[in-house]
Amino acid sequence: MQTRATPATHSSLDRFNTAPADEAARTLLACLGSHDWAHRLTAHRPYPDLPALLAAADEAAYDLTPTALTEALSAETQPALPADTYAAAHTALSAAHAAYESRFGHVFVICLDGLNPDESLDRVLAAIRSRLANDPDEERLVAAEELRRLARARLSSTLQARGERRDQPHTTRTRQSTQTPTP
Repeated sequence: MQTRATPATHSSLDRFNTAPADEAARTLLACLGSHDWAHRLTAHRPYPDLPALLAAADEAAYDLTPTALTEALSAETQPALPADTYAAAHTALSAAHAAYESRFGHVFVICLDGLNPDESLDRVLAAIRSRLANDPDEERLVAAEELRRLARARLSSTLQARGERRDQPHTTRTRQSTQTPTP
């Protein structure tokens, strides 16, 4: 007869699964600023494991309505660059962000997971320049995919930071490191 050992402490996923709905929704809104997305994930608890939660988060992100996507994009902020960023880089990135926001009406979002921090500034500048050529409908699709990736990384990081499985790859939760580079 095979038995399963009960963990001595509750995991962060267990705490998320059993948290009051408003607390779980706040946790989720810190990952993606869509109330529809957060309420959908909250309503479908409990999740058996982190991969199941991440799969549900992906599915809910794919299903964002135009209004929910606009809400999520408006919740994103353009962070300040680190103090040691060269003035020329600061100027170039600020100008690129301004051009993007002027064209599309929301901040530029990009997921930089797995990218060397030394390459982030170049990657962000190249991506903004490339995506400025998109038409608004195409760019909403690209931005939605980047938001989905950001939400997944933030959710994973949030649960790992609270004691979830430490063998998962590390992702950074802060908006600064997922939107703009930290040289």
